Amino acid sequence: MNRVVLDTNIFVSMALGGQVGKINDEWRVGKFILVVSEDIVSEYLDVLQRPKLHLKSRTIAAIVNRVYRKAEFVIPEEKIFVVLADTTDNKFVEAAIKGKTNYIVSGDKHLLELKEYKSIPIITAREFIDILEVE
Repeated sequence: MNRVVLDTNIFVSMALGGQVGKINDEWRVGKFILVVSEDIVSEYLDVLQRPKLHLKSRTIAAIVNRVYRKAEFVIPEEKIFVVLADTTDNKFVEAAIKGKTNYIVSGDKHLLELKEYKSIPIITAREFIDILEVE
């Protein structure tokens, strides 16, 4: 089973539905393991609470509750500085390494420009949906 780190933009898009909502559907039925760290979940929560998203507090609570129930939490052991243009993105790479993930899924150009790190491919939501549909 694939182990995956989702960048915040993918996670939030997944929560809002649409095409990326397919990732949420697949996670709900256990098609992959979401790997997160406390830093990642904290950023998910910060972004989900932005007024422009118009999410109700109970919806946010349900999303975060599911993360705490279903995601696998890791504590990264090393600080990595590979995303120099936006150092806050390094937390996704750190969690991916610690969690021995198969993919980092991102819509962030700084991460996508890396293409991979330590043999972990960094792919788009579309590429990940295609992988999920094949499996």
